[in-house]
Amino acid sequence: MSQAPGRDRRKEIARAWTERPRSQGVFVVRCAATGQAWVASSPNLDTQQNSVWFALRSGGHPNKVVQAAWSAHGADAFTYEVVEKIDGADLTPLGLRDQLKARAAHWREALGATALVG
Repeated sequence: MSQAPGRDRRKEIARAWTERPRSQGVFVVRCAATGQAWVASSPNLDTQQNSVWFALRSGGHPNKVVQAAWSAHGADAFTYEVVEKIDGADLTPLGLRDQLKARAAHWREALGATALVG
């Protein structure tokens, strides 16, 4: 027996979502109340802000300084900004990881920021 057309369509949508090109690069999280900035890189910028904000809202962000600033000043004091996108099409996974790491270090220095994680 064949699967229902709706089920096939859902599988097709799920496959397209999984295989879509991801935006990778470097982002900065800033706290306007303190002037602090934290930089990190991500192989998936499209979902990164939600991930960081979720960890902060739940009180479980691994960076205790960021968490303390969030707890003291709230979400309205924070911004998320992509500062650089990286085209990793010609890079191996290891090459992409190294490129993201190097560019995050560059942006930390350029912005006088610290690492968001790690």
